[in-house]
Amino acid sequence: MTDERFVSGDDTVLRIENLCMEFNDHKAVRNVTYSLPKGKLVGLIGPNGCGKSTMMKCICKVHQMTSGKIYVGGNDISEMKPAEVSKLVASVPAEAGQTFGMTVMDMVMLGRYPFVDKIWWETEEDERVVREAMRTFGIDHLRRKKVSTLSSGERQRALIAKAYVQQPILMLVDEPTSHLDMKYKLDVMEYLQNMARSDMTVLVAEHDISLMARYCDLCVIMKKGQIVTIGDPKEVVTEQLIRDVYEVDSRVGLDVDGEIYVLPKRARWDTNPDEVHFGSNR
Repeated sequence: MTDERFVSGDDTVLRIENLCMEFNDHKAVRNVTYSLPKGKLVGLIGPNGCGKSTMMKCICKVHQMTSGKIYVGGNDISEMKPAEVSKLVASVPAEAGQTFGMTVMDMVMLGRYPFVDKIWWETEEDERVVREAMRTFGIDHLRRKKVSTLSSGERQRALIAKAYVQQPILMLVDEPTSHLDMKYKLDVMEYLQNMARSDMTVLVAEHDISLMARYCDLCVIMKKGQIVTIGDPKEVVTEQLIRDVYEVDSRVGLDVDGEIYVLPKRARWDTNPDEVHFGSNR
């Protein structure tokens, strides 16, 4: 059940009404309704297959939703071309994909594509925006390096910089820390938090609940294509919620700095786990 406090207002960046997305007979997203204000870092969390990535692909028009409405900055995206949506919404994928020998600067410059009028030729303004973004994300010294040679942390920052130079009001980030060590996980989350502080709304799909609970202003919890709840992570992330959504027993508490943590303890099974056999000794 969604939190009724999150209703539309003058500062609403994203509003979703009764969103449904079906693939053949599979209902990936079912009657989702909620809204997000500007300047918030929002964690989108839930188990695998709950509809997180599908919903984000509907927001940026990679998927055509089956039914419902999505408004970004008050604009109905169903009435907009993908190029127009890309001026409002930027996406950061979990993987860079094929980079075809591109340098870091070439890849980040691709984020300026929505602003090209006729032919692809970057202007002095494009170059200024890109160089400024690369300095902001600490990758300017890597601008001539091939993307394929970067570390996972460097590549993730380059992907975020590419989305940042689109100058969106809403950024969608899919599993930004999945391949990163502890240092780079914190590094990336602090960059995303700083972007939200500059009035950009950042929606992050992520599996690390402790990380989301620590950094995010709001958490959107999904299960089986539906919203379970939305709210301040210190209020909504509870042991009961982890049990209901993930089928996992856990300990949820506050550390000495007053920051929330989630410690998974054991999976809950429909049958006795001692009776579940993986393989054979024969």
